[in-house]
Amino acid sequence: MAQRYVRVQNQEGQIYYGLLQLSLNVQVLDAPPWLQGQPTDLTLEPDNYQILAPCAPSKIVAVGKNYTDHAAEMGTPVPSEPLIFLKPPTSIIASETEIQYPQLSQRVDYEGELALVIGDRAVDCKPEEAQTKIWGYTIANDVTARDLQKKDGQWTRAKGFDTFCPLGPWIVRELNPGARLQTFLNDDTNPVQSSCIDQMVFSPDVLVSYISHVMTLLPGDVILTGTPEGVGPLHVGDRVRVEIEGIGRLENIVAAR
Repeated sequence: MAQRYVRVQNQEGQIYYGLLQLSLNVQVLDAPPWLQGQPTDLTLEPDNYQILAPCAPSKIVAVGKNYTDHAAEMGTPVPSEPLIFLKPPTSIIASETEIQYPQLSQRVDYEGELALVIGDRAVDCKPEEAQTKIWGYTIANDVTARDLQKKDGQWTRAKGFDTFCPLGPWIVRELNPGARLQTFLNDDTNPVQSSCIDQMVFSPDVLVSYISHVMTLLPGDVILTGTPEGVGPLHVGDRVRVEIEGIGRLENIVAAR
């Protein structure tokens, strides 16, 4: 099993980065791992920590319509270049916490996605250099108020509500380029989304390169790489689970705000 890098909070409220062991103990690091954090002598046992979202980025850069089949289901062509937007860091929540359904929306959708974690400052990178800026991979759910997205004509409000970016539960360093992404609702064993990540229109290295020509990417920043076909509505009480082979599962319950 790949090493799983986590961010946790102990019972005293202190936040640490660490390595999740098979025993579920966490070996604490002295800094974020992308800043050369090294193992310390401190180990947290499972009853003495809570898993948080695996990083605290300065920004979340997301990509729209990056799978051909999803662009088609939205009734739009595939963009000729990456379509990027921002989600606020305050939208991030951890796995096993609540997505809050806002009163302002009547239609909130799930969007399972692969997330990239940046490990090194990136400015004006070429694609071949950009790959070295990707430190690791995790899972995201780009929760979207679809009615507000259509109403506003731009996406800030629809994508930016608190709790609209479940992220985690941990980061892995390596990922099979053909890994399968699947999204499940409640107890249904049939996924509502299922696609291999190599079906992206613009690959991770191209995305990092493109974004780095617009804005500086900093260590710990997150890029959401787009969602495949099969997006659909969430309702209060639903459980939504996004799985990516080689990473794990991100699961959240929907609650009224």
